[in-house]
Amino acid sequence: MTQPKVDLRIQRTRKFIMDSFMTLSEQKDFKDITVKDIATEAMINRATFYYHFEDIYDLLEKVLSEVLLVNLDYANYEEEALDEDTFIRIFTAITNFQQSLANRCHRGYEETIARIIREQLEVIFFKMLAKRSGASDEEGVKLTAVMLSWSMYGASAEWRRSGRDVSPETYIQSSLAYLMHGLDFN
Repeated sequence: MTQPKVDLRIQRTRKFIMDSFMTLSEQKDFKDITVKDIATEAMINRATFYYHFEDIYDLLEKVLSEVLLVNLDYANYEEEALDEDTFIRIFTAITNFQQSLANRCHRGYEETIARIIREQLEVIFFKMLAKRSGASDEEGVKLTAVMLSWSMYGASAEWRRSGRDVSPETYIQSSLAYLMHGLDFN
């Protein structure tokens, strides 16, 4: 089956818009960035912006999702086992992502950032778990992926709030034995 050709001009313009937004986000708070600013920086007109994105919030979500996917480097997890090393690398990637956003995004957008992180993690965990368990229990796999994504995000948020006295790797290490081997208190 052949895939439809993607117009490289469309991809390039979209990238210009996203890169311009990232450049502006280094100079201004998100709340101060306008579509006009982005269009000027990307050397496009406003209509071109709206051809690619619904509004500035849609752009924010798409940029954050792409940056997170680059940080997570999902392709590296496709064939890997869900082991301690994988959990550490995923946790480190999301904490690095959150740190890179610390100075760029206004606090009012934390929920958007949190949702994007959880959604991307859920996809990764679902694919890894489904590969491991086969198609025997799709609902159980989905729920497990949701639980893992929320717990990973929650741990990263707690790491940020705790003052980051230890590295992300050290921080998550103490919980991995329970995560990998369960909570057998008997």
